[in-house]
Amino acid sequence: MDFVYLKKDFARLYGNSEDSRIFFAPGRINLIGEHTDYNGGFVFPCALSFGTYAICRARKDSFVNLASANFPEKVSLDLADFSYQMADGWTNYAKGVLHELISNGYRIGGADIYVHGDIPNGAGLSSSASLELLIGVVFDTLFGCGIDRVRLVKMCQKAENQFMGINCGIMDQYAVGMGMEDMALLLDCNKVQHKYVPLKLGNNKILIANTNKRRGLADSAYNTRRAECEAAVAALRQRLDINYLCELDPDTFERNKDLINDPTVAKRAEHIVYENTRALEAVSALEAGDLLKFGQLMNASHISLRDLYDVTGAELDALAEAAWNVDGTLGSRMTGAGFGGCTVSLVNENKVDEFTQKVGAAYREQTGLTADFYVADVGGGATEL
Repeated sequence: MDFVYLKKDFARLYGNSEDSRIFFAPGRINLIGEHTDYNGGFVFPCALSFGTYAICRARKDSFVNLASANFPEKVSLDLADFSYQMADGWTNYAKGVLHELISNGYRIGGADIYVHGDIPNGAGLSSSASLELLIGVVFDTLFGCGIDRVRLVKMCQKAENQFMGINCGIMDQYAVGMGMEDMALLLDCNKVQHKYVPLKLGNNKILIANTNKRRGLADSAYNTRRAECEAAVAALRQRLDINYLCELDPDTFERNKDLINDPTVAKRAEHIVYENTRALEAVSALEAGDLLKFGQLMNASHISLRDLYDVTGAELDALAEAAWNVDGTLGSRMTGAGFGGCTVSLVNENKVDEFTQKVGAAYREQTGLTADFYVADVGGGATEL
């Protein structure tokens, strides 16, 4: 990141940058465990080495000035009185976090903030959670709030749920806030507890492929899937004392799935129960050094998301299926909400160029779109640099 360039922009907007400070929050990918987070299950994400940067400094008044290198909207708001405004675009995510800080009694003041993100917009790599944790850590640090990091993560999730009206689970904010270099997080989304798992990938690389298709259906389909999962729980509660689908192991689900009369709802529930088990099996395989098994579980995850949960779409399927046909690919699957966004693949480091060439060509032939590819380095969580 060219901080000289960013500081020049900051100085142009707000005067000199001599007393400015630099903060960073990563994007994230989820290696396996998809749509299990809001079903009380396990997910296995990691933070990325790229994300969102902020050049900022505290002010002596109550005004917060927000500008970005990525978007045209610029906002100056008074902490004493601000609200969601659709015309304010990306800055509403920052406002939501500020609203949470103030609502929870933290004493914060004004600030000048200039943001630059290098997460591809709309790729499903958690640019919104990255921005939220970035703003949270900026104000926590500038004003000495001393906020426990998990508490800050929960506040950022609440900001997205209530201020932005997006009913996300906790995985994105947690991975961005709690990420650690060269580690993935096995996160229990019900208990909100995690353990770090070393990403010992041998001579393999994590490769992200971006469909470059904006996730137009993702939000509406996401809410529909949540409702279908809740319907499955309601049906199963006729016989079982459960609050979430991920409380069930596959055997218990198979013995009781007759309670779900709607075949579509039954398919959704089947994906969730088996995907939750796959996440745990994948971590065990990684810890045992069995990367072949890990890759097979990634493939099975995508197939389930395609056939049972119906959230992949033609573009993600084209990328995953092309990846499966390239020698040196251990596994490939969609990552994130679906209907566009990205796939994540585990690829032999000597085959990365061949992978991008062959998968890119097959994808272009099938969809008419051009995919972008990134080798993903695993980074740390939100912090001051």
